[in-house]
Amino acid sequence: MTASATRATSAKPSAMARPKAIAIGASAGGPEALATLFQSLTGCDIPVPIFLVLHMPADFSAMVAAYIERISGRPTSPATDGLPPLPGHIYVAPSGRHLRLSGRPSRALMRLDDGDSENFCRPAADVLFRSAAATYGHGLLALVLTGTGQDGLAGSAAVAAAGGTVIAQDESSSAAWGMPGAVIEHGYASMVLPITVMGPKIASLFHAPEPGRAT
Repeated sequence: MTASATRATSAKPSAMARPKAIAIGASAGGPEALATLFQSLTGCDIPVPIFLVLHMPADFSAMVAAYIERISGRPTSPATDGLPPLPGHIYVAPSGRHLRLSGRPSRALMRLDDGDSENFCRPAADVLFRSAAATYGHGLLALVLTGTGQDGLAGSAAVAAAGGTVIAQDESSSAAWGMPGAVIEHGYASMVLPITVMGPKIASLFHAPEPGRAT
């Protein structure tokens, strides 16, 4: 792990809130990283919605959703505008459309739009992360996985400002370290983990006592 990564891991206290939602951003190398992540969560109770932005060619959303459902064993579909997210489901941002969250945690809605690209991307992880941070606050867990560019950097800043948790994939397990590397260099990562360790860490957050509560 680099010195910058070591500094980033201490950007927040070790106690993390139990997530109310998980948002994931990935690009180059993303399908392989997601396969490892979701396979390591097989059989784990993750009772919150999971939102995914994966940079991909047009019209691949349904194919990606089917792939993730197969490897994860969890209900997975392209996100649908105006619908509330369901616990335990995975929602994939459709090709060419931004995925945003609106409302409060108990009454959240998914929103899709054709707004301007960010970081040359639509969908963009920054858009998802910012809106999810506004909706879920300290209850948001954001994962920045392998990818080129800096998509997810500004969004991770919003997650950190809202008191949420950001976990970045480490350099050694990333096919491309642009996205997670940028988040780490700017100090927004609460933790920096190999992709093989990330799933078990996420699962542990749902079984640990809430910070500040007696066991």
